[in-house]
Amino acid sequence: MKKQVYVIGHRNPDTDSIASAIAYAEFKQKQGVANVAAAMAGQPNPQTRYILERLGIEPPVYLADVNPKVRDVLNRRPVTARPEVALRDALGLFHRHGIRILPVVDAEGTPVGMVSLLRLSEKHLVAGTDRRRGVDTSLGSLAACLDGIFLAGGPADEVEHLHLFIGAMLEESFSSRIEGYDPATLLIMTGDRRSIHQAAIERGVRLLVVTGGLPIADELVARAREKGVVVLSTPHDTATAAWLARLASPLSLFMEPGFERIGVAEPLEHLRLKLLHSQEPAVIAVEEDGTIAGVATKSSLLAPVPYALILVDHNELTQAVPGAETVEILEVIDHHKLGNPPTNQPITFMAAPVGSTCTVVASLYREAGIEPGERTAALLLAGILTDTVILKSPTSTVRDREMIAWLEERSGLDHLAFGKEIFSACGGFASHGTPEQALRSDFKQFTAGGMQFGVGQVEVVGFDEFFELKDALRDCLRRVKEADRLDLAGLMVTDIYTETTLFLAEGKNEIAHVMGYPQVEPHLYELKGVMSRKKQMVPHLLGVLGKVQA
Repeated sequence: MKKQVYVIGHRNPDTDSIASAIAYAEFKQKQGVANVAAAMAGQPNPQTRYILERLGIEPPVYLADVNPKVRDVLNRRPVTARPEVALRDALGLFHRHGIRILPVVDAEGTPVGMVSLLRLSEKHLVAGTDRRRGVDTSLGSLAACLDGIFLAGGPADEVEHLHLFIGAMLEESFSSRIEGYDPATLLIMTGDRRSIHQAAIERGVRLLVVTGGLPIADELVARAREKGVVVLSTPHDTATAAWLARLASPLSLFMEPGFERIGVAEPLEHLRLKLLHSQEPAVIAVEEDGTIAGVATKSSLLAPVPYALILVDHNELTQAVPGAETVEILEVIDHHKLGNPPTNQPITFMAAPVGSTCTVVASLYREAGIEPGERTAALLLAGILTDTVILKSPTSTVRDREMIAWLEERSGLDHLAFGKEIFSACGGFASHGTPEQALRSDFKQFTAGGMQFGVGQVEVVGFDEFFELKDALRDCLRRVKEADRLDLAGLMVTDIYTETTLFLAEGKNEIAHVMGYPQVEPHLYELKGVMSRKKQMVPHLLGVLGKVQA
């Protein structure tokens, strides 16, 4: 099975995250990898939406999480049976398909019970007088199992409890043997024994089965019709017919109605818990409409997950799509500090000290001699420009500038004009809809000595809009801090023209004494020359929080 590979950026993706995912997926496709596609772990922010629409590029598929689901390990072609199916035919299904569990479904395909081959054998082979005698079946099902022909009477669909007797003795012994049983419940099986035929008919038994295809006198058939006795002729010998009669019982009598079920969209972990903590050998998986999707057993838990990930623009699981720790990670393409989890196998890992992941991806195109399309080149260019703030960020490197020049030639765009267009169209808070959406649109979490903190960033042209929203933004920070259980939640508001950041912080008020930058007012700091969260803000906060802890 070839796994589907998703190239995916971090949660709350920015332009660099989505652009690098799209471009790297295309790069892999151009290298001949067919089962790879771009994905995103969050909805694109207004800036990214603008760029994608401007370039006529569809957003990647959105993956809310990649936790393996029941459907990922399920064989969706289950063998099923209806409740009225005879036990003989059900056993045939077990044998032909090599299964141990048989779901029982209604006419709409909705599961109504489950039959286990083990429990079926235990129940069917249990010894006991009544069990040896009793046959629960309908006349129609019995005739079908015996390949029989009705000589008197006809088939009926109602299930009856019959007592089976074999007429292999003298009539006197036979009559004494069936004494005490209600004739309406008697199923008599015999060969060409006229005396038994006559005695059974005169007594008014429910059913007389003549075995071996042997004859019965016409006048006795006529008498049976008068007495309401059903007469059935079968080509099987008596021993075989008796065995087949027991297999004529409907499956509904053997199924377990209290079975375990699970939805196909539920996490695989839920299936694991059901299988490990219940006494059932299997769990029936159902579609959203309640119809059967498949049967899951403990061996299903060993099935490989049919997809894997290539992470771009991040390498820490705290920033990855939920569930990333449960699936295989094949590659990492990044430009951040290392915080990656261990892997079971060696993987391709690139973490270059450049201003943008798109710079790394563009370099891979150039080194491989693969030409990106005009739109892909423009998208990569947009990723570099937005992440380096048109090369004003201190994260900008010579390699970023080289790749911008290389991408300009292939996109036909002037990087300075294109960058100004992007920031002019998408800067500020208004494009985000609400203050909380603006805060959450590019919010990343970090760990420092046991403390958790998060920092969002919004690029603006002038601070007027920020001061109008400052109180609302602080309330948002307080809610985010509580919801995410952070020690500190902060927002960088970065003016791309003055190259100054105002940092609004909620939590750890003592940082004011060691912040190292002017405090404009309570909870608000002015950081001149600070534009990069990765290279300037986060390293500085790590040092500040370290001093607070000391």
